[in-house]
Amino acid sequence: MLSSAWRSFANSLETTLTAAYFRGSSCSRYQFQLLRTSILPAGGGFNGGRRFFCAVPVSVSQSPVKLQKLRKVGFRGMHSTLEDVKLEGMVIKILPALQDNYMYLIIDKETREAAIVDPVDPELVIKTVQEGNWTLKKVLTTHHHWDHAGGNEKLVKLWPEELEVYGGDDRIGAMNHKVKQDDTFSIGKLNVKCLSTPCHTTGHICYHVTEASGADVGGAVFTGDTLFQGGCGRFFEGTAEEMYEALCTKLSALPDVTKVFCGHEYTLQNMSFARHVEPDSEVIQQRIEWARHRRASQDPTVPSTIGDEKKWNPFMRVHEEQVQKHAGGANDPIATMFKLRKEKDTFKA
Repeated sequence: MLSSAWRSFANSLETTLTAAYFRGSSCSRYQFQLLRTSILPAGGGFNGGRRFFCAVPVSVSQSPVKLQKLRKVGFRGMHSTLEDVKLEGMVIKILPALQDNYMYLIIDKETREAAIVDPVDPELVIKTVQEGNWTLKKVLTTHHHWDHAGGNEKLVKLWPEELEVYGGDDRIGAMNHKVKQDDTFSIGKLNVKCLSTPCHTTGHICYHVTEASGADVGGAVFTGDTLFQGGCGRFFEGTAEEMYEALCTKLSALPDVTKVFCGHEYTLQNMSFARHVEPDSEVIQQRIEWARHRRASQDPTVPSTIGDEKKWNPFMRVHEEQVQKHAGGANDPIATMFKLRKEKDTFKA
């Protein structure tokens, strides 16, 4: 009973304060309401019930990042297990953060040089790098939203060596290397190519990382909040045309074997919508069952591949007749993209 009520309290605290952040409201006015909860007896009513208070400093209550970290560390632990994905020439360590974010540590096997993608939890990044005795030199920021770029400045402050912080938006904290479409750089002997994918935000960048010798033709792409497994990001600062360009022109052009590492654990929610769009798809149903099994053990569902996304992601299937029919029958893939995103914005699994 106590643990159930405490979980409910944790959800309420996080949800309301995070919502307040995105509305631009002051979190402080929620303090008294949120930092008090009542534990009721199993039979209901107030007789025998107990009231608990959680003291959270004002400085914490006004910071969504700190509140998310309080939830992660103090309430439930990480949302997913830590896993390694080994590709030709590189290792990618999946690091869960906040409620459903992912950070990724990219390690060049030969030189042991490393780069971190969207380090919103700097302490976990530092701990992981130090335990592996790797050389962290670069930060790859997909976009400026706080749950992706919010740890940049602290990481730069805490890390003893100078870090190169890459991004495509002047709103990204600590950025000292601004990049654009087709810019390249290296992580040790790994090649990195920047893909400009504006829509979710105007300065969103995806990073395609490949092994220098060319033995691995696909490599990995880090897509932030542009491409998710089975879905795409909201069009906060862009249009359906821009998302079509990002998904169906730029990312679709990568080799089908390219591993896709997205910014959030949204797979089950997204695949539920994909099934709604294409209810007869066996590949979608199989992926849902696989993802349910993974999440039951708190295992991450990333990565997928570009080829996978072409098979089940409705936002990368806007040319398909059944997807267009679901969206109203228009033969225009961009109109289909617009209608799918509008429907997904209010879709309940």
